[in-house]
Amino acid sequence: MKRYEAVIFDLDGTLINSIDDLADSCNDMLIAYDLPVHEVEEYKYFVGNGVGKLVERALPKDKAADKEFYEKALVKFKELYNGKVLNKTRAYSGVRETLLKLIEKNVPMAVCTNKPMDAAKTIISILFEPDTFQVVMGDRPGYPRKPDPFTCLEICKEIGVEPENVVYLGDSGVDMQTAVSAGFLPVGARWGFRTDDELLENGAELLLDKPTDLLFKVQFKK
Repeated sequence: MKRYEAVIFDLDGTLINSIDDLADSCNDMLIAYDLPVHEVEEYKYFVGNGVGKLVERALPKDKAADKEFYEKALVKFKELYNGKVLNKTRAYSGVRETLLKLIEKNVPMAVCTNKPMDAAKTIISILFEPDTFQVVMGDRPGYPRKPDPFTCLEICKEIGVEPENVVYLGDSGVDMQTAVSAGFLPVGARWGFRTDDELLENGAELLLDKPTDLLFKVQFKK
């Protein structure tokens, strides 16, 4: 069995369950403009491509098509989310245990997310031990988002690992597309926001039932 050298994680739906804070913030934005709100389950399919797409999907189509209104709604959402970013967001059960075991094995770890960089770094700094991840990359103006592999490949260079030796763990089709494009091992998190079918259809080679399965179903170099 091949032995891998590093792991890159998605954040929302993989390391953390943030869906309630995202849904609450977006619904509060919609309420502020007297627009219809959505159930939390719907937000699992609105997220994954960055906050711009989240807001676009949550807005009524005519409002999303109105560029001026859309930009105003996006700013409003960001303001609200910055105040709720850790109200209900928590690490999934088994995540910290898995990360600690990987640290013991000296496996380099990084995060690549479409969440805005500041929010990603804030959440990680509070929910996880310092220096757990060698690199944390969120959405940056002017840079492509996942499923473009650009940022993930940038991470590989920074941690000094070739793409074919990297495991990518995520919970969505976007994540699996990213992993395939980058040349990583695409591993699907079944505890996240999307379905097995979506993960498999987009290239997942392995599905995990819980975070600790990563320690037993993938071999790492010591």
